[in-house]
Amino acid sequence: MSETLEPMATEVDQKQLAEQLLAQAKEQGVELVGPNGLLNQITKNVLETALDAEMAEHLGYDKHDPVGRGSGNARNGTRAKTVFTEIGPVEIEVPRDTNSSFDPQIVKKRQRRLTGIDEIVLSLTAKGLTTGEVAAHFADGSIRNSV
Repeated sequence: MSETLEPMATEVDQKQLAEQLLAQAKEQGVELVGPNGLLNQITKNVLETALDAEMAEHLGYDKHDPVGRGSGNARNGTRAKTVFTEIGPVEIEVPRDTNSSFDPQIVKKRQRRLTGIDEIVLSLTAKGLTTGEVAAHFADGSIRNSV
């Protein structure tokens, strides 16, 4: 079931969002690119949010939801992983489950290189989507096949 999200912001809103992000980064002394740059942080946040959404879908309940107690499978921390993108390496935390049955799709097991993801993340963020909305876009499969 693949849905496309309607653009949620006008061109002016997109420009304002970009200006706000850049102003905040500049104020905090954050570079645009680089290991701790703005683009790296946005990519990291979107990927980790998407992975958390995939885990919730896999387990059938959200993080800290009492429904998961005694379900036989639960979240079991995270593991660090470096993925290489067009903007450079991005350190992410990939969630794990107790049964080791979680098979992430946005960043597959043993996958080290992501191509095209940066453009997609920036495009959706520029359209005014929140991190959660971008992650949902990945989780529902409407983008998964293009990366």
